[in-house]
Amino acid sequence: MTLLVISPDYASHLLPLATLATAWQRSGDRVVVATGPATAGLVEGFGFEHYELPLGRGSNPGVIRAEQQPVGEDEALRGFFAATYRGMVETLRFQAEARRNDLLWEPVDRAQAVLQVVEHVKPDHIIVDHLAFSARLALTAGGVPHVDVVLGHPSALPVGDEVYGYPTAWPAAFRPDAGALAELNRLCRTVRDEFTAEWNAALHTLAPTAAPSKDAFTEHGDLVLYNYPAALHDPARAELPVPHAFLGSAVRTETVPADVRSWLEADDQPFAYVSFGSFLSTRADVLSTVISALRRTDLRVALATGSAQGLPPVPDTWLVRSYLPQTALLGQAAMAVTHAGNNSVTEALTAGVPMLALPFSTDQFAGAAAIETHGVGVALDPNAATADDVAAAVRRTLDSAPAAQAIGEQLRRTPGSELAFTLATNHPSGNP
Repeated sequence: MTLLVISPDYASHLLPLATLATAWQRSGDRVVVATGPATAGLVEGFGFEHYELPLGRGSNPGVIRAEQQPVGEDEALRGFFAATYRGMVETLRFQAEARRNDLLWEPVDRAQAVLQVVEHVKPDHIIVDHLAFSARLALTAGGVPHVDVVLGHPSALPVGDEVYGYPTAWPAAFRPDAGALAELNRLCRTVRDEFTAEWNAALHTLAPTAAPSKDAFTEHGDLVLYNYPAALHDPARAELPVPHAFLGSAVRTETVPADVRSWLEADDQPFAYVSFGSFLSTRADVLSTVISALRRTDLRVALATGSAQGLPPVPDTWLVRSYLPQTALLGQAAMAVTHAGNNSVTEALTAGVPMLALPFSTDQFAGAAAIETHGVGVALDPNAATADDVAAAVRRTLDSAPAAQAIGEQLRRTPGSELAFTLATNHPSGNP
């Protein structure tokens, strides 16, 4: 059999999809990954075939920097980073406005390119990132069966009266103005309508007899797989697509460099793993606050600095690198300090590690709210939290370890890759 994986050119998207694809690889199947050039090395590292397929203007091979983006995309990224300093609503407003231009990049051209890939590869199964809208547009227009993987918080696929881009929940530490929230909701609905019109126009060009969408953000594949633990899902969100399943997580196996292995083996003192992911590590001010707070504790620290500049000095006993093997370190960490991105949340929970969440954007607010609601950690507002606040939250986070460990035991019983393979290969949608 042949599996085709379609992913945007972003490491944070590709890594969980590639991890799911390892189940096909173990079964002896051919795996082809269609994505952009920036992540080609990651594809080859997994031992998969790479088919070049850019799906957007930007890219991220692991740590994103504005100066490495194309003209226009660099300014958009700087604008996003600036918005995070102004708070939750302002960041979500910026992202809603940007959505007018960046989710369906050259939709007809990219859709035709996707269909050419399908024709060339002739896959038996297709799994596609839910946020690869132009790819899903192509598969919808071509009537090509596919598995739709929601890599972010489940609210990335709206249900009921939800509107894409408006958070379904946020932690108690955030107290947004009601009027600002109402304005954000109106903006998100306007952008939804504009996006749907753009989707329908491209769909009509590709497949003139296809039925138009009422809300393109709610469109999905034949089978929807959520890269998210069912234990954290809000039961009020009951109108999920049929069929669907929760994978729990897609935790990859990482090679641990010798220096990291030596650090892990040098001391059995509990440690905190700190990372704001490939984007938000630029918030060196918040990382500095976290560093100040953790210096007051008895924890060692493994700190992934990403693109952060000008951080304060740290103790010699800490492990500090721009990039660290996250899943390997989480497997031994006592706690994690995170931006609440979905990869970090699911990987930490699979390891049974409680989290101190400092969310900045998109579905991170809903992810942090779930951490708080289900007692697997603590959530703070990164723009308001002081070092004293963070130090106090560290203690409460460590107290959340039993709840996180219980969920971790459940997730480790059935790896997400094995579940995805079973569901996708037995799904009645059949051969594309």
